[in-house]
Amino acid sequence: MHTDHGRIVIKIGSSSLTLENEGLNIEQIQYFASELATLRAQGLQVLLVTSGAVAAGFTSLGYKTRPKLLHEKQASASVGQALLMQAYQEALAKHGIGAAQILLTRSDFTNRKCVHNASMTIDELLHRGVIPIINENDTISVNELKFGDNDTLSALVANLVKAQKLIILTDIDGLYTDNPRNNLFAKRIDHVDEITEDLYRIAGGAGSSVGTGGMRSKIEAARIAMRGGVSVFVGRSYEQGDLMLACEGQGKGTYFDAGKHNLSMKKQWLGFHSVASGMITVDAGAEKALLTRGKSLLPAGVTQVEGDFHPGDVVEVRSLHGECIGRGIVNYAPWQLQAVAGLSSEEVAKRIEVSRIEVIHRDEWVTLQSYKS
Repeated sequence: MHTDHGRIVIKIGSSSLTLENEGLNIEQIQYFASELATLRAQGLQVLLVTSGAVAAGFTSLGYKTRPKLLHEKQASASVGQALLMQAYQEALAKHGIGAAQILLTRSDFTNRKCVHNASMTIDELLHRGVIPIINENDTISVNELKFGDNDTLSALVANLVKAQKLIILTDIDGLYTDNPRNNLFAKRIDHVDEITEDLYRIAGGAGSSVGTGGMRSKIEAARIAMRGGVSVFVGRSYEQGDLMLACEGQGKGTYFDAGKHNLSMKKQWLGFHSVASGMITVDAGAEKALLTRGKSLLPAGVTQVEGDFHPGDVVEVRSLHGECIGRGIVNYAPWQLQAVAGLSSEEVAKRIEVSRIEVIHRDEWVTLQSYKS
């Protein structure tokens, strides 16, 4: 048995939990409960991120098919969330395991105090032998802040709890070179060390009709988790023992290795949770210095400033082509930056007083884009 006594975050999508236009698939929930119980018996701490609240609730509100309108989905989720939790609690109780509900929104992750509180709660539940069951708070989430079938949510949770692995379960056994449903010659990609533009291209659009997260959102989730040092598995689990195999590196799916990455908690917060208060555009020289040479951003490289921010706020940095290349904590107010944009550090020191000459120091910078010359 090669499993460390670590934490595993498992994410189950709607397509794995529901019957088309019929609500929850209780048999599937019982299957997953027994798989989770097996992991627990090996000494692993297990957290579950689950979708399925909308699918669980819409039939009991009298909708014939899964609703499309936001308020109908939110009404379905508010009924379905309780049914979903009840199904998990009953299924896990048969294995002598308790379950707790945690509902989160994206804005909870932008608030460092909320994140800390969530982390403390999860630690206590795990310490007490209870499985935290985490879902998006669908009834209050607004569309532009949604997690996209909880793939992103599962990655943020995995980073938050410093998980050893994130297992994203879906209805396809991994990432293929093309859509295996249409192309017989499509090959499964077993291991991914680095997430490239090509990988996003291969992933294409959404997969099943039940869920909202296609392979693209799984790759985005893998990218976030890898930056936090968490390795990721994306694939299927449909036979007894499959989940254990996934944890041991033998699963039916694709593995994303976190070896080369690993950001500190501060840089994870900067890159993925913080809300940017403004935007700075930089020239090609500064872009290259930030992305390939590990340099700080100096006023000389700034070409444009947007937004209302203060020293100490997080800002987004864009290339001349308008692509977001990273984020950092800014040391200037917008008026100061506009006054000295493009000037050498000597000139800046003559004109204004700032605590640090760097616009963004490299220790307070996180890269979100690979360099394209």
